[in-house]
Amino acid sequence: MELPVRNLRGEEVGTIELDEAVFGVPVRVDILHRVVRWQLAKRRRGTASTKSRSEVNRTKKKWYRQKGTGRARHGSRNAPIFVGGGVAHGPKPRDWSLDLPKKVRRLGLKCALSDRLKEGRLVVLDEARLEEPKTRLLVERLRGLGLADVLFVTEGEPERNFALAARNIPRVQVLPQIGANVYDILRHEHLVLTRAAAKQLEERLR
Repeated sequence: MELPVRNLRGEEVGTIELDEAVFGVPVRVDILHRVVRWQLAKRRRGTASTKSRSEVNRTKKKWYRQKGTGRARHGSRNAPIFVGGGVAHGPKPRDWSLDLPKKVRRLGLKCALSDRLKEGRLVVLDEARLEEPKTRLLVERLRGLGLADVLFVTEGEPERNFALAARNIPRVQVLPQIGANVYDILRHEHLVLTRAAAKQLEERLR
């Protein structure tokens, strides 16, 4: 399938042929859900920890006699029902990561790319470069392209001026091609690929 290539000024400077095996697969919501869940689970540190009643540092002595007080029969202040006592069934450090086959991860990225193309929310640029690292300059260029909530994917490490200009704009993210992922693609309204990044993604996912 053929797509126009634009520059940052919005001018059409050529066309690019995209591989249907990468950008034209059927969009499977179940695969996208599995990949996003896998990504978010991997991000969890799993360091939350609480103390049970056996771990809190309080006396184990019975605090008043069993009978004759008219009060309930309590033996330890460590019980979860008391302030300062242990936590019942609280979190402990654990590994939240999930296993997901590599072919499912690859299919998920293909589905995300195909979804953006089918919805008309994929733009291909000749290059993502700026003459100077000015946020105002990039905002004007994005306004001219009709983009606001956008993920830029470049062929390698983002060009310094472009990365510096973009980092202060809300809802604008810049990633190298190797960092392109399903979650970040789906959480932005538009996806912008440089011409070289599109070809690298095809080689990576074909």
